[in-house]
Amino acid sequence: MVFSFFKKKSTRLAEEIAEESEARDSTKDEILNSPGADQEESLYERLKGGLSRTRGGLLSSLRGVFGRGNAHEETLEEIEAILIQADLGVKTTEKFLEQVRPLVQSGEIKDSTALIAKLKDLIQRQMSEHVSPLKLGEKPFSVILIAGINGVGKTTTTAKIGNLLKSTGKKCMFAACDTFRAGAVEQLGIWGERLSIPVVTGEENQDPASVAFEAMKQAREQQIDVLLIDTAGRLHTQKNLMEELGKIQRVVQKSMPRAPHETFLVLDSTTGQNAVHQARLFHEMLKLTGLVMTKLDGTAKGGVVLGIQEELNLPIRFVGVGEKFSDLQIFNPVSYSQALFEEN
Repeated sequence: MVFSFFKKKSTRLAEEIAEESEARDSTKDEILNSPGADQEESLYERLKGGLSRTRGGLLSSLRGVFGRGNAHEETLEEIEAILIQADLGVKTTEKFLEQVRPLVQSGEIKDSTALIAKLKDLIQRQMSEHVSPLKLGEKPFSVILIAGINGVGKTTTTAKIGNLLKSTGKKCMFAACDTFRAGAVEQLGIWGERLSIPVVTGEENQDPASVAFEAMKQAREQQIDVLLIDTAGRLHTQKNLMEELGKIQRVVQKSMPRAPHETFLVLDSTTGQNAVHQARLFHEMLKLTGLVMTKLDGTAKGGVVLGIQEELNLPIRFVGVGEKFSDLQIFNPVSYSQALFEEN
C-alpha cells in the first residue's frame, strides 16, 4: 500500500526529521526547483568547499616534495606516500607513478606546479573513462536499487536522488524496504510527503522482497518513470543478510527481467579503505552499476573516490558534499578534479 504519513499522528521522530529538514533546506522551493545557470556556479563552490580538507592536505604535501634536494627516487617515494595517504589506493597510485616517473627523471616535472598539473590531468582522465549515462528511459519504468550499510546516509540519499530526478521532470516513487528498522520507513515516508513522491511500505518486519514486489506493481499501475528501492542497511559481513539483498534483486528481476536497471551502493567517504572493502563485497552480491559517495565534506581522504573507481571499474554516480538536499550532486569528473586542486 502507499503509506500516507500526512494522515498519521505526528511522532517525535517525525518532528525531529522535520526540524532537521528545515535546517538543511531553507525553503521547499529550494529543494524542488531545478538548478539554473546561476545555481550551477554555487554547485561547484559547494563541491569545492566539501573537498577543502582533502585539497588542503594534498596540496600542502605535494608542495613540499621539491626543494629538498632529493634524488629522483626519493622524490618519487614521497609522491607515492602522499597519494596513498590521500587514500587513492595502491593500484591507482602505482598507475599514476608509472606516468609521473619518467617526467620527473627527465626534468619535465621539476616543481610542485608541474606535478600538481599532471596529477590533476591524470585524475580527470581516469574518472572520465567511467562516465556513462544513467538508464532512466527504460519501459515501462526504470528501477534503481539502493544499498549500503547503516549509518552511511542511505535513506536520506535515496530521497535526495529522487528529488534530483523529479527536478528533471521524472515521475518518481519510493519503496521503503528497510522493514526491520521502523525509523527508516518513517523517515523515507516523511521525505516522500515533503517532495510529493509516493512511498510504498509494508508492515514492520515484513519480508523486504514482498514490499519491493508490491512497489513494482504500483509503479506500473501509476505509470511511474523511476522507482527507487531503499533496501535495508545490511552489514556486509553477515552472509544471510547480504543474501536478503540478493532476494530483493531477484524478485525485482522476476517482475521485470532487465531490472533493476541501476544498482547503487552508498558509501561513507570518511571510512577510507574500508569503503573499498564494502564496495567489493556488495559488488559480488549485487553486481553494482554505480556508487554514491557521501560525507566528502567531512574527510581529508577524498581520494578514496578514485581508489574505489579504479578497483571495481565502477562509475561514481553522485557525491554528497554537505547536509542540504542541494549538496548531493551528479558526479562530474572535470568539476571534481578542479575542486581537488584549485586553490582560489
